[in-house]
Amino acid sequence: MALLFTAALYVITVALLGLSFLGDRAKTAQALRKAWKSFITILPDFAAVLALIGLMLTFLPPSLIAKLLGRGSGLLGMFLASVVGSITLIPGFIAFPLAATLLRSGAGVPQVVVFLSTLMMVGIVTLPMETKYLGRKEALLRNSLAYVFSFFAAWIVGVMVR
Repeated sequence: MALLFTAALYVITVALLGLSFLGDRAKTAQALRKAWKSFITILPDFAAVLALIGLMLTFLPPSLIAKLLGRGSGLLGMFLASVVGSITLIPGFIAFPLAATLLRSGAGVPQVVVFLSTLMMVGIVTLPMETKYLGRKEALLRNSLAYVFSFFAAWIVGVMVR
C-alpha cells in the first residue's frame, strides 16, 4: 500500500512539473535549479544525521531502546524523550523516519510522540536566535508552552492508539 502511495505521489509530481514546464519553461527551469542548489546545500547535513542515526541504532540494541523509551518506561521514558527532543536539531524529513525506526525497535507510542513534538516545537539550541527576534520572555513562554503541549499531545495519541 505504501509503495502504491509513493508511486502515485511521483506520478502526480511529474505531471504537475510537466504542466509547469508547459506554462513557463524559464520559471520551471529556474525553480529546478534552486531546488538542486537547496538539495546540494542540505545533503552534507542530511548525510551526517543519517550516519549518526545509523551508528546510534547499531550500538543501541532494540532491548535498550525498549527499556529507555518502551511502553513500560512511562513518564520517565517520556521525560527522557522530551529532553532529547528539546536539545536535538533534526529536520522533519529525518525525524519521522527516525520515529518509525524507534517504534520498530520497541519504543512506546507516547514516548515517540513527545520526542517528535519537542523536536519540532521546542528549541533549546535555537533559543538564543529566537530570543533575539521575539524577546526573552516570549521565547521562553513559547518554548515552555510547546514543551507542556508535547506531553498533552502524547497523552491524547496514547489514548487513541490503545
